[in-house]
Amino acid sequence: MKKGSLFLFVFFLGLTFRGFSQAPAPEDFFAGKWEIVITGTPNGDAKFITNLVRKDGKLTGEMADPTDATKEKIPLTKIEESSDKLSLYFTAQGYDVNVDLAKVDDDNLKGSLMNMFDAKAKRLKE
Repeated sequence: MKKGSLFLFVFFLGLTFRGFSQAPAPEDFFAGKWEIVITGTPNGDAKFITNLVRKDGKLTGEMADPTDATKEKIPLTKIEESSDKLSLYFTAQGYDVNVDLAKVDDDNLKGSLMNMFDAKAKRLKE
């Protein structure tokens, strides 16, 4: 009987410890809709609406031109993220392009397109 009681005690102690040791899920900062503006390109400033969604633990998404709803959306081919940085990869006019963005505050990101053109992103509130 003592072995059974000891086993149950250790089992419940383990369950309790494991239950209280769970850290809360981190806030998903980058998921959502962002307006990205790229300034100084040869064709003028470019604006995209980017929708980032977390699927199976990874960010996925696509970019759309807000001035022309009939244009085909541009899928993001790769997304790299850390706690305060985000890199979006996509194909435009036959070239592989990347946008690197860093967190400025809760609703703004700042960075560059291909390390050549300035880029800013603002979270869109729904």
